[in-house]
Amino acid sequence: MKALLKISVIMSSIFFCYSLLAADVVSDKSIGMELARDIANETVMACRKDGYHVSAVVVDRHAIMRAALRDDLASRFTLEIAERKANMTVMAWTDSGQFKKAREDIRQELNHMDGLIVMTGAIKIIAGGFNLGAIGVSGAPGGEKDEACARKALNKLQERIEFSIE
Repeated sequence: MKALLKISVIMSSIFFCYSLLAADVVSDKSIGMELARDIANETVMACRKDGYHVSAVVVDRHAIMRAALRDDLASRFTLEIAERKANMTVMAWTDSGQFKKAREDIRQELNHMDGLIVMTGAIKIIAGGFNLGAIGVSGAPGGEKDEACARKALNKLQERIEFSIE
């Protein structure tokens, strides 16, 4: 009986200590709607200035869409492709073009997963060391041009992005 009581006390202590370490509520840093909207807008405008009609989709760190814009003359399919590129960047936490080069061996398998596509044209959105999300772009003649438009937008908004982290 004493042994059973000792085991019971030890197990209760372990579970109690473990529950002190576990978080009931988790908070994280993720991109807000206004910043996401402005990044998408600046990206579309940067591509438009270069003569390309694109869609830009911003997703948060959990690959949930926060903003999506399609230029007037961009194909409707560019929205889905841009979102899938952004999701790939969030999944890999690396720009989609870098991932494409590094993991050509699994490209076909990943392209068959819902919500993902391994193509150049999406980049991470980072502030203060936090991965806030990603921007995916589609519609320019080549992923490198899509990515260039996103980089122009992020460079233009860099100060705002950096100061978004409290």
